[in-house]
Amino acid sequence: MENIRFFISFIHEFNWLSVMLRIILAVIAGGIIGNERGMHGSAAGLRTHIFVCMGGALTSLCSLYVSRVLGLSGDVFRIPASVVSGIGFLGAGTILVKSDSSIVGLTTAAGMWVTAITGIALGYGFYTGSVITTLICVVNATLFTKIEHNRLRYMRFYIEVSNVDIIQSIVNKLYDLLSDDVYIDTIPDKSGIVGNVGLEVTTTTKNDFDRLKKELSNIEGINYIVQ
Repeated sequence: MENIRFFISFIHEFNWLSVMLRIILAVIAGGIIGNERGMHGSAAGLRTHIFVCMGGALTSLCSLYVSRVLGLSGDVFRIPASVVSGIGFLGAGTILVKSDSSIVGLTTAAGMWVTAITGIALGYGFYTGSVITTLICVVNATLFTKIEHNRLRYMRFYIEVSNVDIIQSIVNKLYDLLSDDVYIDTIPDKSGIVGNVGLEVTTTTKNDFDRLKKELSNIEGINYIVQ
């Protein structure tokens, strides 16, 4: 018990072990949140969220270093506070207004904001709050996403193809599966791979997404299909 108390006390101090631990945890937390976003085809995926969380942690560590090691006076919350507002500019880049006036990317932008604050908390050594927040982010992005999709009056999913010549085949297949109740919009690819094309499909017909995905996966040239 004494050893556990000593370890907890040690990692809450400002030393080389706690610094390394906080940065590693920031990489893990950012990776967990970013991996889920990447699975949904978001441009801000695993690597982006890791950078955001690690950067947030380092700003807190820099503030503590200046205060505790260099002994300089000042507000240790000033730099992290700037990150909280500044990350909004990065998140704004993930928000898009589509041709049908719908808005996408809000969840990713909010996730990046929370990821940055999680990193800041880890930098200060607030381990409990950071771990709980990361777990809730995962639950929110998985369980609550499914609940939200079930409540929607429409279904929207994203298809990315590597061959523009098959787009017409995909469109014909979608019309066969969804009748005329389908809206297909060509958008920039989310993977960033040169030559790929993204298709966003919206339908008010209630369908089993897994069945549709299986039907469409038979077409050669489709990279992935995500909801």
